[in-house]
Amino acid sequence: MKKSSLKIATNLSSSIVVFLVALPLCLGVALASSAPLFSGVIAGVVGGIVVGLCSGSHISVSGPAAGLTVIVATAIGKLQVFEAFLLAVFIAGIIQIILGYCKAGILGDYIPSSVIKGMLAAIGLILILKQFPHIIGYDADFAGDETFDQPDHENTFSEMFKAIHYVTPSAIVIGILSLSIQILWDKVLVKKSKIFKLIPAPLVVVLTGIGISQYCLHNMPTYALQADQMVSIPQAKTTQDFLSFFTLPKWSFLSNYQVWITAITIAIVASLESLLSIEAADELDPYKRVTPTNRELKAQGIGNLISGLIGGLPVTSVIVRTSANVNAGATNKLSTILHGLLILLSVAFIPHLLNFIPLSCLAAILIYTGFKLAKPSIFKVMYKKGWDQFMPFAITIVAIVFTDLLKGILVGIIVGLFFVLRSNFRTAVFIVNDDDKYLFRLRKDVSFLNKPIIKQKLEQVPENASVLIDASRADFIDKDVIEVIEDFLLHAHLKNITVEIKKSMYKNYDVFERFETANNTNKQLV
Repeated sequence: MKKSSLKIATNLSSSIVVFLVALPLCLGVALASSAPLFSGVIAGVVGGIVVGLCSGSHISVSGPAAGLTVIVATAIGKLQVFEAFLLAVFIAGIIQIILGYCKAGILGDYIPSSVIKGMLAAIGLILILKQFPHIIGYDADFAGDETFDQPDHENTFSEMFKAIHYVTPSAIVIGILSLSIQILWDKVLVKKSKIFKLIPAPLVVVLTGIGISQYCLHNMPTYALQADQMVSIPQAKTTQDFLSFFTLPKWSFLSNYQVWITAITIAIVASLESLLSIEAADELDPYKRVTPTNRELKAQGIGNLISGLIGGLPVTSVIVRTSANVNAGATNKLSTILHGLLILLSVAFIPHLLNFIPLSCLAAILIYTGFKLAKPSIFKVMYKKGWDQFMPFAITIVAIVFTDLLKGILVGIIVGLFFVLRSNFRTAVFIVNDDDKYLFRLRKDVSFLNKPIIKQKLEQVPENASVLIDASRADFIDKDVIEVIEDFLLHAHLKNITVEIKKSMYKNYDVFERFETANNTNKQLV
């Protein structure tokens, strides 16, 4: 009973942390997408409650994603009518559900683990770099931007240098104090008393930030934060005004081909980003539980279907919110669902209080989250694993930091697959010789990539030598490789080479019969 109560308390605490992180990101993504601000909030609510209930993941958090901002902004610009865009989101949800039933989720299993770890470290570095301007009071770029080239015509690094010229003293004080509180909480207080595990440090950070901001506003107005340096939630005066924030799609646009193009684009990109984030979430999960990816596609589809129906942006699984959820100690999906409920209740009943939150203290929360994702120890561990693990990891980081999440991941996957093929190439064929005795051992999967080395080494066998071709450990031998060995067997007698074929008694491959036929011909000719 105590354990159950402790889990509920821990997940409630985690949900508050995710709520504080998610709220400005929802607004930032909506702003960058040229969509109504409240559409981002709706997507955050749907991602938390609906996707949280339907998903098989215990810790993943869904909501509007920065990776879709360009697609969304372009689509809204082309369609001109926001309700037509909502129809595209609705259709995208249906497509994702179909993809789930078609078992397209298996694509996520083909991403190398080194690339996933690189993605997590890259997101950590991006959080640190992107939130630096916000923590010192420069908020030109929207919160949650993950791309290198920014909408404000700057890039990740130029924005940092530019921000130094627009420093706000009170923002820096709030930011430094916010970071200090989180470090003190994690490294000292949590270890001293269990009560500090149940009180989320980010909540203390936010309350401290509000206190300092309000003190400056009333006692030191020269140093007070401006309105654009605070959270900005749309406020409704009446229930009717609040309900007006929710918008239905316009079904009359069903015949518009741009709606269908947008829907297909959103479905594909959102599915890919969700699969990537789910793989990363499973990597972060302290219990290493495996999320059913096909169910995840269906859950994301249901989320987008409902989000499109009530006026929200597209949703995907989002790694920043997920990592904040894990770092806060979440153990199951209760935290995800509660965070969505908190967003809904807060924007409905206390939006004016949320607008007192300084962006600099939220930036400090994200920077600390980023540090946990990109700790120096992670780089050391990957380096010790060898170049075949470290290179895809490092290249993925560089590619994501200097482009965006999806492009960087694609680069990482290509590099990762190269090293996988390289590793297989090296281990599939083992060749050794002692004087005039040669051993060719075929192991695991012998693909066409191994053909050149086998062909070259066979032709280098000198006259009067003996060759043992051990294929007993091979699970698969490519037809091109079979032909190379057959050709060698048929002309080996010309160099007076004797050949022996070793096969497993437990395997009955046609290939062995072909080898033996060719080898018998060779023996007769010798």
